[in-house]
Amino acid sequence: MRGLPSGWIFSDDAKPHFSKNGERIILGSTPKRPAKDTTIVGFEVASVDVWTWKDPVIQPQQLVELKDELKRTYTGIIYPNKPNAFIQLADKDIPYTAISDEENGRFALLWTDLPYLLNQQWDIEPKYDAWVWDLQTNQKTQIAKALPGRPALSAQGNFTVWWNGIEKQWFAFDNRSKNTQNLTSGIPVNFWNEKNDVPSNPGSYGIGVWGENDAFVLINDAFDIWKIEPQGRKKPENITQNAGRTDSVTFRYINTDPEKRFIEPKDVLLLSAFDNKTKENGYFTLKQKGRNPLEKRVLDKYTFSSLNKAKDTDVYAFLKSNFNTSPDLYVTKNEWKTAEKLTDINPQMRDYNWGTAELFSWTSFDGVPLQGILYKPENFDPAKKYPVMIYFYEKHSDELYRYFPPAPSRSIINIPFYVSRGYIVFTPDIHYTVGHPGRDAYNSVVAGAQALAANKWVDKGNMAIQGQSWGGYQVAYLVTQTDMFKAAGAGAPVSNMTSAYGGIRWESGRSRQFQYEQTQSRIGATMNDSLQLYIDNSPVFFADKVHTPLLIMHNDKDGAVPWYQGIEYFMTLRRLGKPVWLLQYNDEAHNLVQRRNSKDLSIRLQQFFDHYLKGAPAPVWMTRGVPATEKGQQWGYELDDRETMAPPSSSKK
Repeated sequence: MRGLPSGWIFSDDAKPHFSKNGERIILGSTPKRPAKDTTIVGFEVASVDVWTWKDPVIQPQQLVELKDELKRTYTGIIYPNKPNAFIQLADKDIPYTAISDEENGRFALLWTDLPYLLNQQWDIEPKYDAWVWDLQTNQKTQIAKALPGRPALSAQGNFTVWWNGIEKQWFAFDNRSKNTQNLTSGIPVNFWNEKNDVPSNPGSYGIGVWGENDAFVLINDAFDIWKIEPQGRKKPENITQNAGRTDSVTFRYINTDPEKRFIEPKDVLLLSAFDNKTKENGYFTLKQKGRNPLEKRVLDKYTFSSLNKAKDTDVYAFLKSNFNTSPDLYVTKNEWKTAEKLTDINPQMRDYNWGTAELFSWTSFDGVPLQGILYKPENFDPAKKYPVMIYFYEKHSDELYRYFPPAPSRSIINIPFYVSRGYIVFTPDIHYTVGHPGRDAYNSVVAGAQALAANKWVDKGNMAIQGQSWGGYQVAYLVTQTDMFKAAGAGAPVSNMTSAYGGIRWESGRSRQFQYEQTQSRIGATMNDSLQLYIDNSPVFFADKVHTPLLIMHNDKDGAVPWYQGIEYFMTLRRLGKPVWLLQYNDEAHNLVQRRNSKDLSIRLQQFFDHYLKGAPAPVWMTRGVPATEKGQQWGYELDDRETMAPPSSSKK
């Protein structure tokens, strides 16, 4: 067929389909692959992966992506009234394309990240070369090279927009006039995530929706929504009238019609609302013109989710829940003036000691005001003293009204289960800088624990910490810095940053280097340049300081944190005679999937923490272990009254 590259075929891995108006057929082509050589028997074929320093993508990532890569196709167009002509849009050099206006439009956006793949070993921020193809004039125009944000077409295809994290601005390219406009530079607020605390360029707060005919776009700042004309002819308008910033409420547009791609002048917009001070959630409506256009519909001490609107009337169905209220289905016919409860999905909750959730505030050791959530038993008695479980990851205070179903644990403690059994659970926020994530965790978590321990109803001699993944790393680090905690649980922890830095995330096949240089691990430098930072933040090098009994879970198919990280820490602590256990679930990944294993972990976490914080007898698996000869036959759950374990050191730091 004319237009199809030589040696290419139409692929059955891309299902042909019509554009929305039926005037185009969209289909995929691909280079024809050579037939498999069947003259060589299988046992004569070497099985080897060849890694080379010039590979744009390392072999493990290639192998993870192999199935998709073998099915890769390149988009093209056939016009039914010109059946012998094919327009090849994407190709091996520019593999990605999107056609505007539900594939009816005049413009196609093409982009590639191929020239920059090698850098993604350490640079998490992808870069793109991008072009606009005018299908009316058959002219292809390059928008830019090395864009630090993925470009996207406007709703009807007249503009291409992207976020530039380097310049911290939104940009639009007019696909007709070929002009580029900075959309946000003249507005006196930030459109970049001001809470970004990793050593990479900040992301944006996102785009809400486009207007009809691409006349404007709604762009979010931290609180409010701005109406911006992409050609720069009109002054940007804060359509939420600065109410969000004034009241510390975050507004975001909600599309209640999945078939609607843009808003029309008559539309009344539905906005989600989150009060950053009280943590309340709800909805507002916003008229696009008139006096007092923003109107509160509901803002309450609940989480609202799974919102659905009836197609032709203003009837909304939604779920409503908080920590001690199970998610139930409601319907409102008058925009939340009233709401009818349709279900009572979890009546058995009333038969259990559940709990309450409240904000708790303190100041970190480096002077930063912080918040966390304090979960107390429903029958809390301030005259009693309660053991405390402290679970953390990064930040949790915005989850004040989140519901947690009691269920077997995939990796972390189940909060309502522990609260129901007479524990106080504390989930502190952590303030991070760059270069010292371990110290930042100490300054936040230990300061919060000390502030909490000042309350008479806290049994400060029976406090424990638990975390998974990044939280597991922080637990592993904290027990090298303090003996404040009676016991600790670390799931999938990095224990040695100097070895983890050069490892692979086997689930994706990607190098781990970017994590330390640019993202969550927050070192902010290469190991060659800043080896001491990697050492200072690695718990394994300070294992001799550990006096806290530690339960590690690390599974042998972990695709995020290399399994050997848990082993390194366990072997070092074991050699030093420290009380440490390692749970290795076979053929399980970063978090448990098999329910039988989740149940097992939940039992062992409960027994471990009950022993150290409540004085319960230790189970056999803790005192004598489970020999390989008894694997699958004995579980070691039974309590061992014949043996006792030496208590941890009572020294404090």
